[in-house]
Amino acid sequence: MRPMPEPLLVTVAPTGAETTKEDCPQLPTTLEELVSTARACEAAGAAMVHVHIRDGEHRPTLDLGRLTETVAALREGTDLVVQLSTGGSVHDPLDKRLKVLDAAPDSCSLTMGTTNFGDDVFSNPWPFICELYQLSQERQVVPEFELFDLGHVTSLQRLLDRYGLPYGGKVHVDFVMGVPGGMPGTAAALVAGVAALPEPVTSWSATGIGRTTLPVMLASLAQGGHLRVGMEDVLTISKGVPVDSNAQLVERAVDAGRLAQRTPMTTSDARALLGLAAA
Repeated sequence: MRPMPEPLLVTVAPTGAETTKEDCPQLPTTLEELVSTARACEAAGAAMVHVHIRDGEHRPTLDLGRLTETVAALREGTDLVVQLSTGGSVHDPLDKRLKVLDAAPDSCSLTMGTTNFGDDVFSNPWPFICELYQLSQERQVVPEFELFDLGHVTSLQRLLDRYGLPYGGKVHVDFVMGVPGGMPGTAAALVAGVAALPEPVTSWSATGIGRTTLPVMLASLAQGGHLRVGMEDVLTISKGVPVDSNAQLVERAVDAGRLAQRTPMTTSDARALLGLAAA
């Protein structure tokens, strides 16, 4: 008898650092909007939230006070796994990005290399990666290794060989695909990336940026992977039709997962998958 398909981890990335509130009024940029969005997404089937925050002018910020307040509010208002972005915006200095862990999230993103990001450069030099990883082990924060290119998979193997497993003992990665300058958002690219993953990897998800959202979603489900969706990554639900809310994107991911006989993972299941202690 074939085993039942694994439940589906849906991560929502509701805000990001690129889109302005002026261009997209429905983007959740205040703390109240973010918590309300997180509740709706949890109800729709998300189990983890990937968080970027904004200041009082709706601009990207890594202000530690705001980050700490955000983590506390999300924990009080939801049962979601709270993952803070250590990428911030492409303009944030490395020292401020390290300070993100002072807000004590459950999880953090950890990008495994520098990549061109449209007209900009998303800088992740090797010494910074090593320092951030060791800090995550020390602070008992579970990293999600973000892979923007195939070379980042090789860097992950190098990091694990040098410093061992993350806190919690599980290795979860996310392929971020379709960024101009990174790997293309195609099934062929995802197949190559998954085939190259080092043996310690215990779970993986995939994110398709913009028009690659659906191809990457379907390719990930076909290979048994998990999904990250949200308005950080796409602002249309179909060609020329704007997204109403992040919950709408989570609902679509959950519906696609059910077609693949994958039920949405509970927050408790997600914690077990990622090596986190129970809430």
